[in-house]
Amino acid sequence: MGKGFFISKVVAVVCVVVAISAVATIIALSVVYAQEKSKNQETPATATTGTTAGPGTQTTTPSTPKEPWQHYRLPDSLSPISYNVTLWPRLTPNPDGLYIFSGYSTVLFTCVNETDLILIHSNKLNFTMFDGYHAQLKAVDGASAPQLKKSWLEVPTQYLVIQLSSPMQAGSTYELFTEFVGELADDLGGFYRSEYYEDGVILATTQMQPTDARKAFPCFDEPAMKAVFHMTLIHPHGTVALSNSMNYEPINITTPDGLNLIQTSFGPTEIMSTYLLAFVVCDFGFIQSDLGLFSLFQIRIWARRKAIDEGQGAYALEKTGPILSFFEKYYKIPYPLKKSDQIALPDFSAGAMENWGLITYRETALLYNPAVSSNGDKEWVATVISHELAHMWFGNLVTTRWWNDLWLNEGFATYVSYLGANYTEPDWNMSDLIVLNEIIGVMAVDALASSHPLSSKEADVMRPEDINALFDSITYSKGAAVLRMLSSFITEEVFSNGLSMYLEEFKYKNTVYQDLWKNLQTAVDNAGIQLPHSVEVIMNRWILQMGFPVVTIDTSTGKISQKHFLLNPDSVVDVPSEFNYEWFVPITWIKTGAAKDQYWLLTKEATNPDMTIGASEWLIANIDMKGFYRVNYDSENWDRILTKLSEAMLFDFILFLAVLAKIVSTTLALSTTRFLNAELEYMPWQTATRNLDYFVLMFDRSEVYGPMQGYINKKVTPLFKHFKDLTANWTKIPEKHTDQYNQVNALSWGCSTGVEGCKELTTAWFKEWMDNPDNNKISPNLRTTVYCSAIAEGGVVEWDFAWGMYRNATIASEAEKLLYALSCTKQPWLLNRYLEYCLVPEMIRKQDATFTINYIAGNPIGQPLAWDFIRANWDHIFNNYGGGSMSFGRLINGVTKRFSSEFEYKQLLQFKEDNINQLGSAASSLEQALERTKANMDWLALNKKLVFDWFTNEISGTV
Repeated sequence: MGKGFFISKVVAVVCVVVAISAVATIIALSVVYAQEKSKNQETPATATTGTTAGPGTQTTTPSTPKEPWQHYRLPDSLSPISYNVTLWPRLTPNPDGLYIFSGYSTVLFTCVNETDLILIHSNKLNFTMFDGYHAQLKAVDGASAPQLKKSWLEVPTQYLVIQLSSPMQAGSTYELFTEFVGELADDLGGFYRSEYYEDGVILATTQMQPTDARKAFPCFDEPAMKAVFHMTLIHPHGTVALSNSMNYEPINITTPDGLNLIQTSFGPTEIMSTYLLAFVVCDFGFIQSDLGLFSLFQIRIWARRKAIDEGQGAYALEKTGPILSFFEKYYKIPYPLKKSDQIALPDFSAGAMENWGLITYRETALLYNPAVSSNGDKEWVATVISHELAHMWFGNLVTTRWWNDLWLNEGFATYVSYLGANYTEPDWNMSDLIVLNEIIGVMAVDALASSHPLSSKEADVMRPEDINALFDSITYSKGAAVLRMLSSFITEEVFSNGLSMYLEEFKYKNTVYQDLWKNLQTAVDNAGIQLPHSVEVIMNRWILQMGFPVVTIDTSTGKISQKHFLLNPDSVVDVPSEFNYEWFVPITWIKTGAAKDQYWLLTKEATNPDMTIGASEWLIANIDMKGFYRVNYDSENWDRILTKLSEAMLFDFILFLAVLAKIVSTTLALSTTRFLNAELEYMPWQTATRNLDYFVLMFDRSEVYGPMQGYINKKVTPLFKHFKDLTANWTKIPEKHTDQYNQVNALSWGCSTGVEGCKELTTAWFKEWMDNPDNNKISPNLRTTVYCSAIAEGGVVEWDFAWGMYRNATIASEAEKLLYALSCTKQPWLLNRYLEYCLVPEMIRKQDATFTINYIAGNPIGQPLAWDFIRANWDHIFNNYGGGSMSFGRLINGVTKRFSSEFEYKQLLQFKEDNINQLGSAASSLEQALERTKANMDWLALNKKLVFDWFTNEISGTV
């Protein structure tokens, strides 16, 4: 059909009513979380070695640092070459009841600039003293090393400080030896312990990113301080040791006190950053790839032996090879290592961590059991594996210089994870799902005046808590969105070519984001692509200022304008921008079904005569939502879009994004949902669900809730009946991936709005399971919804049964479903008991505490209970659940998302005042919560009566 254009489901979703932008997602925001890690045979010192913090230990750092050790950044005087590290984790407690590890380390480094000071990171380590000093220094190649003058631990900045009696010489090489003991704590950071309860087995593992390698051994713990690592682990018989590189043959050793142990040493790693180091001591089993297929490197999946025996690692093994092959072609560079180990850990704070050669995962992100896991679980495994494998080149082979450019690392991996998953599962339409999973949600966050740019100045990201705060949805999801936009307007092929040049030029080195722009510009020039400005000039406006524009197109005049999109137009943006919050906007568009040439909006206002339309024409911009911006139109074009799509039976969307009434009226957005009763596809229903969830949050405690539920009931009843028929009365699984998802929407909305027969169905299924706990016949895809509905309708008997099944669950994805469903009860005392469990690691793992509290807060009965609980226990939470085990920012966002009153706003302000010195990484999230609460208040003041009247009229049949 030439240049004709059919509106696909995606186009309809992302182009049309995506343009009816966002207070709904706005405040229903999902902050990711997304929410994406020596061959010396002597035995390390035991825990009884004498240790001390040494003289001169500092406890505070002045606001204006005067001494080098009061700065959070290392000086540039020393550069590491290699480490030889030997560690011995104790997998049983010592007489004091503590789990500890001991070790020693030798770091070889070059003196770049003459200095009489050694600063090396160390955190929570106790050192053996040598003649009163924390370390021993010697020169290499026969030179003499300066004498140590003084040493101490600078606690606030996490340094071991060594002052020398004379300076080290520039160009000379030295060795620093330390011997130390640390706690093998359960804090999920550094070198820590994990336990799986069915066997009571302890394992030792690591999570170094971003600043916890220093908890395992003294090191220059910054991304640019790359080095080679020689690791040795001492461990009990019956366990195996893993690290980034291939191991040598383990040997048996005997300690001075007669213990028989195994010593496993590993080959030297590639030159890499400390945060990518990993090591594990466990009794796990593994499965591996056929080396005939991937003969250049070995692929192994490690997990609890029971999980391996049950085949839970098979899917990950099946997909890892093809995804690696995809990225080899995409980057045009072979996989850099000899092996790819991936290990599923019972306790892990993040989803996964891209340690080079030894990727660590939560069990839910690596293991899949088709008899128990849902299609969503399967998609999560494929996407997370793809994300982590993407890092093997982008992030590991080439690493950004400092954490202020974390967005480039994580945003890129998030974007291409969908490409890798789409390659290995082509029937899933992952290129469509990125819009739902990443882009729409993060726009809600970035539309806040308290958002932040993708890239910050290095000087603004210094402390560990500053770095941790960057692991948010802006970094991951907006980073992915703007790189996807860039790839779109220069083409994916050119994007891939530029990446290949970038990786080849900087392999084993560090970069800043400008290095990527430079290589992409070369690829653009080689391809002869014409852009209005250079890649750097265009992209700087998207990464160096927060937010995004709403582009308004007046189809009667062809006038186009842009404005910084804010949830609340009255918000004060007090962060200046050198670009005055204007962007260079690539506008893709169609006119009455025909694709038009891309147009660049380069000024605040412009006119494009081609964008005027006749009486029977219509126009849609931002095709497939490839651009990171919203679109608004004149009212006539809005009417034509909706009318045309309805008449042409092309209404494959209902993206329910209700914007502040000053841009698009809420009732206009609501009117689009009238077509939902005729809609059977997943994309429109899921986008509607995302935004209807916001209305539920705002109104489930008010008189609006009744008519709103009645209206949704009318819309979802046909969908419920459709899936009842499609699945032969719920006995079969739909064939299409997206139909399996939409079946969940039908059941979830059906039961929550009282569709006839829904609650009876779910409670009967659950009762059947209770009667025969060893035979759960509930479809894995439906279990989360069924469990939640049945527990909500039941009482303590149902709750206690589900709790018992959670405690006995040996499959992580099943445990996760139960963990959520337990929050659905309507009994306040059960919810309060559940909250108390969250701070008992033996009841709920530390890695799950944040999620569980947020699940409870998602329940309208549980929300005030969770808020009271957080405030009452903040000291304990902050001091005992830091270090990676709890995301404070995610916690604040989750518990406050329903806030919409002046009273709640004042409570938030009081919480801020009471805890101003112990907010950590939650500081920015608290500011966002305050702004969102204000936006909710303003939106309700404008819309509550309108929405009540609209729903009331709809269910009564009046107009």
